[in-house]
Amino acid sequence: MITIVIPKGSLEAQTLLLFKQADLEIKVTNREYNPSIEDPRIERVKILRPQEIPEYVEKGYFDLGITGRDWIAERGADVVEIADLSYSKMAEKEGAVKIVLAVPADRTEINEAKDVPPQSKISTEYPKLTKSFFDNLGIPVQIFFSYGATEAKDMMDGIVELTETGETLRKNNWRIIHTILESHTKLIANKDSWNDSSKRAEIEEIKTLLSGVIEARGKVLLSMNVAETKLKEVMSALPAMKKPTISQLYEQDYYAVETVVSKREVNVLIPKLKSMGAEDIIEMNITKIVQ
Repeated sequence: MITIVIPKGSLEAQTLLLFKQADLEIKVTNREYNPSIEDPRIERVKILRPQEIPEYVEKGYFDLGITGRDWIAERGADVVEIADLSYSKMAEKEGAVKIVLAVPADRTEINEAKDVPPQSKISTEYPKLTKSFFDNLGIPVQIFFSYGATEAKDMMDGIVELTETGETLRKNNWRIIHTILESHTKLIANKDSWNDSSKRAEIEEIKTLLSGVIEARGKVLLSMNVAETKLKEVMSALPAMKKPTISQLYEQDYYAVETVVSKREVNVLIPKLKSMGAEDIIEMNITKIVQ
């Protein structure tokens, strides 16, 4: 059996949703830091701040964890990165965020990171990443650790901050001049656990379920019947993950066609397929795609 730690805070809601959709529902009670999962592979679940998770997984307090790539890099954690789980605090999909260097909007003489003057005051929740970045540039700076709301530190010469869209930074009069790191939500494992054959098998199974949900998001299954004379034309319109599944109907010159398509395309695609001769079109939601 394995132990799992998931992130509290901004990623918590989307992480709980992910596990629920993977049929690994995490039940949070009044003991909110110690929820449970009714699954024979999982011994214990803990909810902790994502900043702490890489180190705790590295040191073996947990076999498996979810955190951001930014915190793995900041902590310098020696863990196994098992999978990208592309979700963020606001969205089920497209979860890329960036650690950026920003300066006051009126500092028009600073357009690139190399333009930052020596001894500038930089506020950040990522002191190690920030120091390494400026050390590589050969620019000595003064780093002030931020306990949150970094964008409010307008007494600073610059900030290094995590952002999805940059909108909050712009509203607070900051201008982004460099992206230091792109980050995704990561599924990570302890190295010893990964090298243990029994634990690795359980970790792989959990990864399969979680990744299957991520892969299925934003996709639907289309099923339809198509006359043999219309089949080639209909096939040309199908944007499939792979080649569609086609089977001939019993004693008829018709074929059943199934394919997976993007949910964003389906409202345009269905009328188009009907006009080409597709019949009995059915759209079905998908919960998991395991490749």
